[in-house]
Amino acid sequence: MIYFDNSATTRPCEAAVEAMTKALTEAWGNPSALYNFGIDAAKQLRTARSQVAAAMGAEADRVFFTSGGTEADNWAIAGAIKRMGKRGKHIVTTAIEHHAVLNTIKQLQNQGFEITYLQPNELGKITLADLKAALREDTILVSVMMVNNEVGSVMPIAQMAKLTHKLCPEAIFHTDAVQGFMKVPFSAKTLGADLISVSSHKVHGPKGCGALYVSPKLPGFPALLTGGGQENGLRSGTEATPAIFGFGAACEALMPTLREDIQKERDLLEYLIAGLSAMDGVAINGCHEAPHILSVSIPGVPTQNSINILQDAGFCVSAGSACAKGHRSHTLTAMNLSPERMDSSFRISLSRENTKCETDALLAGVRSILDWKNR
Repeated sequence: MIYFDNSATTRPCEAAVEAMTKALTEAWGNPSALYNFGIDAAKQLRTARSQVAAAMGAEADRVFFTSGGTEADNWAIAGAIKRMGKRGKHIVTTAIEHHAVLNTIKQLQNQGFEITYLQPNELGKITLADLKAALREDTILVSVMMVNNEVGSVMPIAQMAKLTHKLCPEAIFHTDAVQGFMKVPFSAKTLGADLISVSSHKVHGPKGCGALYVSPKLPGFPALLTGGGQENGLRSGTEATPAIFGFGAACEALMPTLREDIQKERDLLEYLIAGLSAMDGVAINGCHEAPHILSVSIPGVPTQNSINILQDAGFCVSAGSACAKGHRSHTLTAMNLSPERMDSSFRISLSRENTKCETDALLAGVRSILDWKNR
């Protein structure tokens, strides 16, 4: 198997597996317990929090563990609305967010909130001017993803956060950074976003763990879960230490070579784009600014056919977002692509583990799709 679906999930790295195994077999104490076995687990929990915080460029005490990016997005939006109270009912987001954001905001729309959905251009980009035109005096929340998970467009989050806080000083700015974390370097301390969602299994950590960064500028941010007071009282429940320790270990393992890995992914992506662009009948969708995401269409070949042909040849690619099975891509729809482009699209996503040899093999696999089409 040659794996090119790293935006769906990544292979856990050795450091993450080792940390998880140790947490399950040796350091399995409850971090809330007051005897040494539990105290040792609490120390390791603090270490993991510091490891994730370091990768985010955040203060360790502002990083709160969740069950994944979806929970972090849901908490960020619900918490922001609860914190803002009755100061307004206007929310700004984009039409190309992950469904963890879109479906949560849709619920708020059904409750009477007014939503402005920023529309992308044909490359999947949302501009600063788009956001400026949407902001109002009663805007209380802006939620814009850092990197689109289907076409790899990168949003100007730092400038958007600054603009939001300038024009709407009380509004909260959230970014879903799940596809940007450890791909598009940022520092939470300087980015300007009030809330930042990240996920473990996109960065060679285990599934079932994520984190929400809550800015020091948001004291008293509403709790997600109440109970025993874990996560500084914001998300109660015994911590999922195996997943958390694995997440922390993955972050620490990736950091020393992060810049080199990102450049390697970028070089492979550009090589792949050049090879695909030379093939008659292949179309590239979007601006692919992120180093690891590429949307491809072969008009005339349904998406599932392409996936099946590549799978038979030993490749794993995705039909766009892995979280939206069986539906036409809302991102490509918002970009106003033709039905032929949308219905034949698939996503290739890279990681630091992919090689030029694998990329050459994938290009040969795409040529076999064209041969199938033209036979």
